[in-house]
Amino acid sequence: MPRPTVVRADAVLIQAVIAGALSFAHLHDLAAAAGQTGWKAWAYPISVDLLLVDAWHRLRSGAAKASAWCWFLVALVASLGANVATAGLLDLNDVPDWLRILVAGWPAVAFLGGTLLAHGTRTPPAGPEAAAPTAKTELAAASTTPDSSTAPVPDPAQPATPAPIPVPVPPALVALARKVADEHRTRTGTAIDTSTLRARLGVPMPLAEAIAAQLT
Repeated sequence: MPRPTVVRADAVLIQAVIAGALSFAHLHDLAAAAGQTGWKAWAYPISVDLLLVDAWHRLRSGAAKASAWCWFLVALVASLGANVATAGLLDLNDVPDWLRILVAGWPAVAFLGGTLLAHGTRTPPAGPEAAAPTAKTELAAASTTPDSSTAPVPDPAQPATPAPIPVPVPPALVALARKVADEHRTRTGTAIDTSTLRARLGVPMPLAEAIAAQLT
């Protein structure tokens, strides 16, 4: 028999819902007292809350903080003003003209703030793809910085026979090849051969043989 799902009430969420409902009602009552009746009185608190949420979202994203703080404070003052005005300090049956002007002009202010926040400049965060170098980048950097210190030194005791031209192998390329070889051994359980190493690195066969010699 399946166990019933237990719904646990979150005190923070309950508090947020209660506070939002009270602020919503205060904004509605103030808009209605200022002459914005019908559906318009319900649209005012929605406009204020959406501007608050949009500004807070921009603050969390870390972009355009000055603009986000500005519009967050504007929406917060509008919400707090309605809460204070409907707390008995203002006669809702005789709203002053300046308050009627502020309430009537709020839609234009909210539209301007929402537009600027929605279409402001956003700085994309630097992802791991931008920071981590790829194998082609490491190969290109290694090819431009050759190091002749790793070239084999001829032995004078050997007979004077034509020796193959040594292929200098950059240390960075050896390190990259070692990573590829370790990955191949982990995946297949066998050591990587020269042909596979050449294909993985995209280098000529003589250079691949010189790299394979240093991996052993």
